[in-house]
Amino acid sequence: MKKLLLVFVLVFSQWSFAQTAKEIIDKNIELSGGLTNWKLLNSVVLQGKVILGVKDEYPIKIYQQRPNLTKTVITISGKDTAIEGYDGSKGYAMNYANNKVQEYAGYVPESFDNDFIDWENKGFEAKYLGKEKIGSIYCHKVELTKNVNKNMYYFDTRTYMLLREIKKEETLDYSEYKKVGNLSMPFRIESSSTKKDGDYVMMINRIDINKVFPANTFKF
Repeated sequence: MKKLLLVFVLVFSQWSFAQTAKEIIDKNIELSGGLTNWKLLNSVVLQGKVILGVKDEYPIKIYQQRPNLTKTVITISGKDTAIEGYDGSKGYAMNYANNKVQEYAGYVPESFDNDFIDWENKGFEAKYLGKEKIGSIYCHKVELTKNVNKNMYYFDTRTYMLLREIKKEETLDYSEYKKVGNLSMPFRIESSSTKKDGDYVMMINRIDINKVFPANTFKF
């Protein structure tokens, strides 16, 4: 009887953790604008500045459009330079060795939506891993797994906004959330990696949504 009871407790515990992970993700989507509004988002332009290393600071613009089109442009000495993008068929990025933008045959575009929008339909499994502090803020820790890929997400226990995302080779910290239309978006993003060569801080001062871009916007 005790053994049966123990099995029941373990099964119930795992089920409740799975439910909790789903509830946390659902709460984030709800409080950040709602699933319908996120799905109605078709394009976004981020404008601000990016800080590389200690002193290097540049104006930056990021264009994104559903399903996976993207282009990042920084301004150097008054000249706009595309450093990365995907035009729907070709991916390209800056080769800093020869200071030229070049096509990358193995470029893998990222989805316009984050992974936890419709995560179940995308084939992810969600697991709740308890609470953990980021600075002075308690966060719900949720792991999304698909095949061998695992991403970790930290949601503020009070606001349910996403504060940290840990990918295979990069950690992203999100803060300074503001309303853009019906959606809450972060206006500060910090990226760090084990290699440290791609670390940056991006401070956004303007976000425009659902703009119609010229046809050649994402070409290089």
